[in-house]
Amino acid sequence: MREWKDLSKDEQLQLRLAYQAHLDSLPPTCDLTDKVAAFADWLARRDVAFSLEDVSRKTAGN
Repeated sequence: MREWKDLSKDEQLQLRLAYQAHLDSLPPTCDLTDKVAAFADWLARRDVAFSLEDVSRKTAGN
């Protein structure tokens, strides 16, 4: 299994775009923990490891 941080920026982008299409078919949630768990599960089925530590908390200008 590949680590999220080891993927190229383009690979990450492509996976995020594919996941957004998947999300569009699901009910929305506001809970960050639920969102991360769902994304991690979706990525695990694509042989990619993701956890809360992979979530960027950076804001513009930082």
